[in-house]
Amino acid sequence: MDVDLLVVGSGAGGLAAALVGADDGLSTLVVEKTEWLGGTTAYSAGTAWIPGHRYTADAAADVAAARGYLDALVGDRAPGELREAYLAHGPETIDHLARLGISFRHSASVVDYHPEVSGWGVGRALEPVPFDGRRLGVERFRRVRRPVPEFALFGGTLMIRRAEADQLLRLFDGSPRAAALAARLGARWALDRLRYPRGTRLTMGNGLVAALYHQLVRRSGAVLFGAPATELITNGGRVVGAVVEHDGRTRRVAVRRGVVLAGGGFAASRELRATYLPRPVAAHTRASDGATGDSLALARSVGGAVSSGVDDNAFWFPASIGRRRDGSEAVFPHIWDRAKPGIVAVDSAGRRFVDESVSYHRFVRAMYARSAIPAWLVLDARTLARYGLGMVRPHAPGASRRHHLRTGYLRGGATVRDLAAAIDVDPAGLERTVAAANAAASRGVDDEFGKGTSPYGRQYGDAVHRPNPNLGPIDEPPFYAIAVVPTPLATALGLRIGTEAQVLDHTGEPIRGLYACGNDAQSVTASEYPGAGCQVGAALTFGHLAARHAAANAR
Repeated sequence: MDVDLLVVGSGAGGLAAALVGADDGLSTLVVEKTEWLGGTTAYSAGTAWIPGHRYTADAAADVAAARGYLDALVGDRAPGELREAYLAHGPETIDHLARLGISFRHSASVVDYHPEVSGWGVGRALEPVPFDGRRLGVERFRRVRRPVPEFALFGGTLMIRRAEADQLLRLFDGSPRAAALAARLGARWALDRLRYPRGTRLTMGNGLVAALYHQLVRRSGAVLFGAPATELITNGGRVVGAVVEHDGRTRRVAVRRGVVLAGGGFAASRELRATYLPRPVAAHTRASDGATGDSLALARSVGGAVSSGVDDNAFWFPASIGRRRDGSEAVFPHIWDRAKPGIVAVDSAGRRFVDESVSYHRFVRAMYARSAIPAWLVLDARTLARYGLGMVRPHAPGASRRHHLRTGYLRGGATVRDLAAAIDVDPAGLERTVAAANAAASRGVDDEFGKGTSPYGRQYGDAVHRPNPNLGPIDEPPFYAIAVVPTPLATALGLRIGTEAQVLDHTGEPIRGLYACGNDAQSVTASEYPGAGCQVGAALTFGHLAARHAAANAR
């Protein structure tokens, strides 16, 4: 078998590289080690952080502000030239993908994750438009990795946008618009289930990878599933092929223009987490099961260099660990729910240690800094019923709550002191914390951590709650708590790359014919998380750059 461009991995970066290469006339093959398309992107929101994108009123000014923001946030912990490449080529990547049929909508109100840093912005995030999975056909549709079940309806079979989730919650207020939306979505889902294993209206990261896959196939690109690459082949210092296992056979794939490594980093490798991530080592991840660092080993075998470790080498969210009714393990990412009024996070002493509404990445860093592992999210019966928490849905029936109490996922107590005993934290400390939270809620001011003052946190609070959208009382028994632990959603340590995504050796020279993007490549923002979609945005951008460089070398 021989191709122009071989891509290892089928997340956003790999599929973008494959699509751009195929559109430039390269014969393109994607090899995916698992049986499913999409990698970790398929689990994610699929958002792309692209300063200066097409919807920005003054693109040049936004890029300049973002440059200052990233310089202040990241500094010299990642190569400045990679940030420059990201900022310079991100908007053109989105424009190019739009011409290829990959569309995004503007998330105009989404705030960057560090509004305390000069240059932060609003509206730099782009959301993938929903994709009609029927366009793939039944068999290709079945290959798209299913989303996190808890982030969809009907057992993970009906995907919705986050804005739609907020609107559907108004059903409990009798909203006619919410009822109409529910009817439309439900009717489409019911028709889909007559032929497909789940609803075919794909949103978020599922929609993005499915759209990339569809456009790749239209341009005669191919994807092999269950096909791990086990070796890179070199000739005269250039990567000219790979060995791939598929269908019980060993195949040598000759490659004329380049190999793009896009295997997703190593968040799913227990061994590599223990080697590179902080202690206590995370026992769980929400990353794709294929993200085990294989691609990094491939590159190192031909002289590729791994970037220097910086800080905690990962991107984080706090997760609660539960069991679904079918017995499978659920790793629930607490992305937004911590910001709701009436919720505090405490350590083993029963004390708060952070503004609960900060970004998920910053929240976990605070957990490590204060040794708050696990941390407990504490709330009362009123707040749990109204907003839900983790796997406990808003307005969930009593049977659902009792199920989670029986499994131990949810802990409860008739009094705050009883709850403290149930979660093994200091009772006096927890009582003081709850009393202080109630006083802060009545005043609308959090003197300890400033919850409710950050534009980032306020966007995920309750806009109609007064006097502070992020502060509410904890005073209606029974009282509840859910444990959360640090969980890597992806890794920041990766292969050293140049500004055109070429993998570099230990001297800084490019290895001809070898590229990397996504979490296989070093993070352009080190271990910092500037805004929603920075990982997908960088993956798309450097996947695009890799393919264009390979195509240019074909001419």
